[in-house]
Amino acid sequence: MKALVFHGPGQPSWEDVPDPTIQDPTDAIVRVDAVTICGTDLHILGGDVPAVTDGRILGHEAVGTVVEIGPGVRNLAAGDRVLVSCVSACGRCRFCRDGRYGQCVNGGGWILGHLIDGTQAELVRVPFADNSTHRIPSGVSDEQMLMLADILPTSYEVGVLNGCVRPADVVVIIGAGPIGLAAVLGAKLLSPSHIVVVDLVDTRLDAARAFGADIVVNSGRDDVVAIVRDLTDGLGADVTMEAVGIPQTFEQAVELVRPCGHVANLGVHGAPATLHLEDIWIKDLTITTGLVDTYSTPTLIGLVQSGRLDTSPMITHRFTLDQFEEAYDVFGRAGGDGCAEGAAHPEVALTVRYPAFEDRRLRGFRSRGRPLCRLRHCRRGAAADSPVPCGGVCAGQ
Repeated sequence: MKALVFHGPGQPSWEDVPDPTIQDPTDAIVRVDAVTICGTDLHILGGDVPAVTDGRILGHEAVGTVVEIGPGVRNLAAGDRVLVSCVSACGRCRFCRDGRYGQCVNGGGWILGHLIDGTQAELVRVPFADNSTHRIPSGVSDEQMLMLADILPTSYEVGVLNGCVRPADVVVIIGAGPIGLAAVLGAKLLSPSHIVVVDLVDTRLDAARAFGADIVVNSGRDDVVAIVRDLTDGLGADVTMEAVGIPQTFEQAVELVRPCGHVANLGVHGAPATLHLEDIWIKDLTITTGLVDTYSTPTLIGLVQSGRLDTSPMITHRFTLDQFEEAYDVFGRAGGDGCAEGAAHPEVALTVRYPAFEDRRLRGFRSRGRPLCRLRHCRRGAAADSPVPCGGVCAGQ
């Protein structure tokens, strides 16, 4: 198969690699039908994530079709359309049992495109498949679901929920890249009185306004502190979110928040940032960081399915498989890290869509020698309309 392979900082390569295989009983092999590039991928290519080593297939977000499952998988069948979550979960360790899947200690967490081969390929091996995928509901498109693999859960959990956004709050989001814009969508669900977005690029600020920001501020020419103080009677914002990942914007987020307020760090940082305790020790601030746990994904899927959350504006560009390197170039020039000065385009996110191709494993599929039912309502347990387990021998075998 073809895949986007990391060969060191600034060295991605679209090349032939071996097909993935089932390694553990709880694995599934998924044919990738649509995938997106994340700002974290740009940080990896920038050398900010040293755990990613030469030869690693990048990517941790995808939607696709199940083509093979291990003998321990119980909730998936060949042909299922699924969302591949950016976070894998064993479901058994202390952290998984608390819903903190990002901290899984049994081989899960953020591993795709990081510690194991990822999703920017024709096929991907998904560990702990029962816990690490979500079926795509009827009527929801691949592109709608794709934004729920990482960017929406990250902004909602690490930004909105960790930041304790409440109705009537003043929320300041620093960085109008994809994650900052997703934070605007998430914050709107909690009805703040004002959402303020700060960036250096006017086209990105235009996008933020279109996404629902009430006030946009170009920090290159406007006095952000004065604007926020004026809006809040001199107190500062109730919640600030840092969505860039550089020291200056983190320190700005701390400066803009009111006493007893919340600072939620969303950015991926590759350099130290100074925490000015000499100034803030007395302000009773709550500062949170975090990797997404994806516990909110079912909630967000429900909101998309019901029409209460529209993810379609997130995607501005579409590419085919053989244009992957061009897609990276466009995304990088768009300032995918959140607040790149001089960005030439207002891109929000993009998908790389694959030409349809036939996979022999979807025909006459057998899992480790055991027949597997091909009826979509059957999951090798009780069919949806029958209490009788098929055991792999129902009419759909």
